[in-house]
Amino acid sequence: MARMTPSEAFVETLVAQGVKNVFGIVGSAYMDALDLFPAAGIRFIPTVHEQGSAHMADGYCRVSGEQGVCIGQNGPGITNFVTAIAAAYWAHSPVVAITPETGTMGMGLGGFQEADQLSIFKSITKYQGHVNNPERMAEITARAFDRALSERGPTQLNIPRDYFYGEIDVEIPKPVRIEAPLGGAQSLEQAAALLAKAKFPVIMAGGGVITSAGVEETKRLAELLGAPVVTSYLHNDAFPANHPLWCGALGYQGSKAGMNLIAKADVVLALGTRLGPFGTLPQFGIDYWPKDAQIIQVDVDPRMIGLVKPVAVGICGDARGVALTLAERLQSHDLACAKNADQRQSEIKKQKEAWEAELDGWTQETDDWSKKVADDGGIHPRQMLRELEKAMPEDAMVSTDIGNICSVANSYLRFNQPNSMFAAMSFGNCGYAFPTIIGAKVAAPDRPAVAYVGDGAWAMSFGEILTCVRENIPVTAVVFHNRQWGAEKKNQVDFYNQRFLGSNLESPSFAGIARSMGAEGVTVERLEDVGPALRKSCEDQKAGKTTVIEVMCTRELGEPFRRDALKKPVRLLDKYKDFV
Repeated sequence: MARMTPSEAFVETLVAQGVKNVFGIVGSAYMDALDLFPAAGIRFIPTVHEQGSAHMADGYCRVSGEQGVCIGQNGPGITNFVTAIAAAYWAHSPVVAITPETGTMGMGLGGFQEADQLSIFKSITKYQGHVNNPERMAEITARAFDRALSERGPTQLNIPRDYFYGEIDVEIPKPVRIEAPLGGAQSLEQAAALLAKAKFPVIMAGGGVITSAGVEETKRLAELLGAPVVTSYLHNDAFPANHPLWCGALGYQGSKAGMNLIAKADVVLALGTRLGPFGTLPQFGIDYWPKDAQIIQVDVDPRMIGLVKPVAVGICGDARGVALTLAERLQSHDLACAKNADQRQSEIKKQKEAWEAELDGWTQETDDWSKKVADDGGIHPRQMLRELEKAMPEDAMVSTDIGNICSVANSYLRFNQPNSMFAAMSFGNCGYAFPTIIGAKVAAPDRPAVAYVGDGAWAMSFGEILTCVRENIPVTAVVFHNRQWGAEKKNQVDFYNQRFLGSNLESPSFAGIARSMGAEGVTVERLEDVGPALRKSCEDQKAGKTTVIEVMCTRELGEPFRRDALKKPVRLLDKYKDFV
């Protein structure tokens, strides 16, 4: 036991947990602890907005595999975390949101910057630790960090602001790291027997493959079975794109090759994925999910097994360990899929070649609205995305925002190493991509970092250019300037007779704004300039330069998010009869 202040106990616990970076905005509520950060070797990265802080913490932990940490002023500073913490929740990111609170003697009096901070985050965190006595500062702080990793999701550490002061006797807890389950013996044997009998097994690799560091084990299992591998929605980095068994992503704007191949499956091994409904919906008119296939679902969270799709075998376990064990068990089985391996490999090759040819020839959208605006000026989005794909550095990290062009990018984003693609997942919030890639860059400063952002979402997040410039965190933002909220505008095209209420945007030069903020700004108006601009910006990151590449795009629109999301309007009052 050592005698120290609660602030010292808090900071010493951060050090014990290996915290090296904290994102946030300075505030009096925790200033006594903040003052100790430099002496403890903790870098405080001041941001422009608290939402950006939490997104940066998300990006940091998704690259580093460690907890990402954000902190802010009590009340309005903490409520600004909410959107980003919700995104981290659905991305299974171990973010620790440190939420200093109104002092205990003022609670319930409606004082300055007072809020019930625990109830706000109840549904979007895996654990909430509230320091109810200064002497428990180290204990509860450590538990919030431990649970973020063991529960694979964000946690909240709520601290009344007056509890940073005083003197306590305390022992700093050591981190508790719990080994993930590897699956039960019976379920593993059932899964191995099912895979051994499969004539057309398909592996669906999800985020659990990445978080468990199980890509190599997944590759060995796929090669043993000769099974095509598709990746779950927005986890394009769960399997290397240069592998002959890689078949692309499922879900919105995914790979037709992957969809056509999984449609043939008699057994699907869903490895490290909750089989989220948005990632298995029909796309491109293909209702690809195999109705008669038997599903083996592997997830470290038992609550996810069988939640969305009925399963033949459920395995509660770590994706890496389960893949390794299944490969070992299958060595003693006579594999039915070995008998038609050549035929299956031929089908994989055919489907992939057909999809690549289609993408090469898919230079613009062909619906009536897109034909109407295709010649209004700007670069066709699909052509631009293909050029970005070709120019992307091998080891790049890419974050994508929500929106029409960003979603179309799902067809073109390919990676050969994990921890390379970051998206807001099921929460789908705008303003996600840019701050997240900043956090990723802090975690991996030697890797090129690129954000894909539509012009609507960019307006929500470009203030963080100042964070990049002030803190020397060089990244690239590719801004798709098509003067519209494209995803919502598509709904107005399909359902509301092209009445574009609130969906058209007119903005000044985003490249010019970037230059005024101290970054590099490039406006691209010709297709042939897209690739060189990206390559140069990634090289310039080595010199500490942040670059905004503003690509002037046409107003063409890709497929809508979901064709079943809206219905044709029915108007019952005469004065609205024309609005159908």
